Amino acid sequence: MDDAGNDIRKAARNHAYSMPIEDIKPLDPELFRSDTLWPYFERLRAENPVHHAVDEEVGPYWSVTKFNDIMAVETNHNVFSSEPAITAFDPEEDFQLPMFIAMDPPKHDAQRKTVSPIVSPHNLMNLEPVIRERAAGILDDIAIAEEFNWVDKVSIELTTMTLATLFDFPWEDRRKLTLWSDVATAAPESGILGTTDPEEHEQRRRTTLFECADYFLNLWNERVNAPPRNDLISMLAHGESTRNMDKMEYLGNLILLIVGGNDTTRNTISGSILALNQNPDQYQKLRDNPALIPSMVSETIRWQTPLAYMRRTAKEDFVLRDKTIKAGEKVLMWYVSGNRDEEVIENPNRYDIERARPRHHLSFGFGIHRCVGNRLAELQLKVIWEEILARFPTVEVVGEPRRVFSSFVKGYEHLPVVVPTRNKLAA
Repeated sequence: MDDAGNDIRKAARNHAYSMPIEDIKPLDPELFRSDTLWPYFERLRAENPVHHAVDEEVGPYWSVTKFNDIMAVETNHNVFSSEPAITAFDPEEDFQLPMFIAMDPPKHDAQRKTVSPIVSPHNLMNLEPVIRERAAGILDDIAIAEEFNWVDKVSIELTTMTLATLFDFPWEDRRKLTLWSDVATAAPESGILGTTDPEEHEQRRRTTLFECADYFLNLWNERVNAPPRNDLISMLAHGESTRNMDKMEYLGNLILLIVGGNDTTRNTISGSILALNQNPDQYQKLRDNPALIPSMVSETIRWQTPLAYMRRTAKEDFVLRDKTIKAGEKVLMWYVSGNRDEEVIENPNRYDIERARPRHHLSFGFGIHRCVGNRLAELQLKVIWEEILARFPTVEVVGEPRRVFSSFVKGYEHLPVVVPTRNKLAA
């Protein structure tokens, strides 16, 4: 980290501890783009773990920042509803996208059950050699001693290939999945749609997502008139609880599966490169002992926390610690903070690939909404790192990452790296 980066983080810490605590606004996406969120959450955990704030765009909301408090909310779906949304933004009346992650039982359970066979142990066993072959191809195509963007070249490419396989999506159009994933979660300030004007951004966003819906409707019509197959579109088209979805619910569930299957894994793949470069002692441990890959994968998923929070809405008044959350109020479970809770995780700010309980984290959620694709995410990370270590002595980060402007998706747009050389046997 350069001196400028250190100065920015030092200023953030001073600001976080000098401002009135009620003025801390965890939803500020600039905290995530600048990677200065940590002292604000540290202070909230210590002094005000159930924190009330007001945001200009989303209104008032509660922030729950400690591990066990998040678990208490996450596992109490009778009081804390996933409807109407999983982010702090309420659905717009004229553009609602129902999706099963933002539903309560029994509808949530039925729709989740429809797609869960795609990540069954048997299916993952069949997917592993496919993922490995693709990972090998991506890595073998890397130019030695030339700087490139790891996010685009490796992380996005591998996860998009996997997602295209799960959908049985036309291979030549697979990068459309990347675009739709980014557009679904991007703020106007990202400029991803060629404008930073909020109204113009929203208009273009809707147009792009309707293009996604129309593309997938064509695939739906192909699959619904054919015998059931082992892909997500066929599962949705033939599933008892999903076959009668309207266009917007279909689009909502598609966005859920695209973002869940793409954004999160790709940001953890990128995060693993960054974390190991920032902690060279851990990188050396991994090179010396590749058997640590599964532990490293879980530690990276905790350390990265690719989705920073999930929202719930109180269905009735509820007292958490000494705060009364009123019926109808928004509650944000900050996984990114819970994963750094000093009372639950020893030395939580340390990146340690030999943790005793590396899978003890909140990144996949918990309870009925635990990430349905968590094992697939772990599998892709395991495979890509087995293939990296087989080929390269090191992958070197050569500049500061450019992070996503979002307080929901915690990820990377650009990570400049160089691969200096190949292993002799892989040359």
